[in-house]
Amino acid sequence: MSINTFGHLFRVTTWGESHGPALGATVDGCPPGVPVDEAMLQHWLDKRKPGQNKFTTQRREPDQVKILSGVFEGQTTGTPIQLMIENTDQRSKDYGDIVEKFRPGHADITYWQKYGIRDYRGGGRSSARETAARVAAGGIARAALNALVPGIAITGYMTQVGPHKIDRARVDMDQIEQNPFWTPDATAADEWAAYLDELRKSGNSVGAVIEVIAQGVPAGIGAPVYGKLDTDLAAAMMSINAVKGVEIGDGMASAELTGVENADEISMGPNGPEYSSNHAGGILGGISTGQDVVVRFAVKPTSSILTTRKTITKSGEETEIVTKGRHDPCVGIRAVPVGEAMMACVVLDHVLLHRGQVGENRGKIG
Repeated sequence: MSINTFGHLFRVTTWGESHGPALGATVDGCPPGVPVDEAMLQHWLDKRKPGQNKFTTQRREPDQVKILSGVFEGQTTGTPIQLMIENTDQRSKDYGDIVEKFRPGHADITYWQKYGIRDYRGGGRSSARETAARVAAGGIARAALNALVPGIAITGYMTQVGPHKIDRARVDMDQIEQNPFWTPDATAADEWAAYLDELRKSGNSVGAVIEVIAQGVPAGIGAPVYGKLDTDLAAAMMSINAVKGVEIGDGMASAELTGVENADEISMGPNGPEYSSNHAGGILGGISTGQDVVVRFAVKPTSSILTTRKTITKSGEETEIVTKGRHDPCVGIRAVPVGEAMMACVVLDHVLLHRGQVGENRGKIG
C-alpha cells in the first residue's frame, strides 16, 4: 500500500492497523531544538482516545505515546522522530462474521477489489484508529509552531450533529472543553446528549460538522496555483476517515452571496491591514491574509451499526449483516482533535516552505 505520507518539508508517515500490535507515525523535517516530550504529546492524544464517555466507542485504549527517536534531552534533533502507540484492547473476535462479508459504508469492498487482501479486524488500515498517529504527529507540529511562530492557536469544535446546529449567538469558546462534544454552545451540548443517547440505544449513528480555526497565522503563508494553503488543508481534512466534505471560510454558502456581500473590505489599521469580515476563511489566492484560517469538514455517520443491512460476500452471494463490536454513535466527536492535528501539520509545513523560499515577507504596506 503506497502513499501513507503527507507534507512537503514537514512530512508525516503513519503506519499500523487497528488490531495490530501497535500503530504510529514517522515525522521527518521537524526543525531541531524544539522542546518536545511524551507528556506534551499525550495531552492531545487524551482528547482523542476512546472510551471517555458513553458517546464514543467503549474500546479501552490508553493511547500512550512513546518517542523512539529524534528527541534528545527534551529537544528535537532534526532527525526523524518515531512515535509509537501500542494497541492494548483489541477484540478481533468481534469481526469474525465479516471475514467473507462486506460492511456497507466501509472500505471493506474497495480494499478487497484493489488489493485482493484486507485486514478485516476492525478495518485494519482503514480504521479511524489510524488517526491516533496523526494526533501524535500534530503534537510535534504544535510544538514546532510555538517555537517558530509564537502566538498561533489552533482550536477545533463541533458545530453540528445530524440536523442539529449550534447557535452562533450563544458561542462561548470557554465551553469547548466543558462538554463531551467539544462544542462552544452549552445549550446545544445538552440537546445533543439527549439526541445521541437515543441513537446510541437504538444501535444507530449520525454524522457531524467540525470547524477548525488557526489564529495568529502570519500573512504570506502558502503559494499560488498548485501550492495553495487551502489546497493542502482541504486534502488533509478530506484524508481523515469518514470525511465527505470540506469548506474553507464560507465554503458552499459563498454561492449564495453577491460580490458586494462576499468581498472582505480592507482598511489600514495601526498594525497593518484590517478586514471588515472573513468570508474567505483567511486565505486569498492560496496565501494567508493574516486573519483566522477557518476550515470546516463534514463527517458521515459511523458505518458500523446494529441495524441489519443488505450486502454481498466475496463470492458474490447476497446476504445480510449486523456489525458487532464497540463503535462511536457519532465519530465526529473524536474527529475534533484529529482536525486540529491536521491543521497544525499543514500550517507548519507551509511556514517552513515560506521560510525556505521567501524568508520574511517582501511586500511592505504602509
